[in-house]
Amino acid sequence: MVKRNKKLKKAIESYKEEIGKHFKKLEKDLDEGDETTARYHVKEIDKSLIAGMENKMKMLGELEEDIEIVNKYKKLLEEYKKKLGINE
Repeated sequence: MVKRNKKLKKAIESYKEEIGKHFKKLEKDLDEGDETTARYHVKEIDKSLIAGMENKMKMLGELEEDIEIVNKYKKLLEEYKKKLGINE
């Protein structure tokens, strides 16, 4: 059980890093006016990365700080969706 928890924590950290990278790429694409690629990053963050991270957190047992992190990412993502005019 300890190994599993350790692997889950490592996976969650990996998701956080990937989400950070995609947010940087998203910001760069918006600055360059490349909305198509920016929309791709929004979808990737929303559908794959945040969902995957939430799944790992549920397996590990959600902590208050984990919920806050996910909510922070979702709020930031909603701001980018508004900038791009994405309504989901």
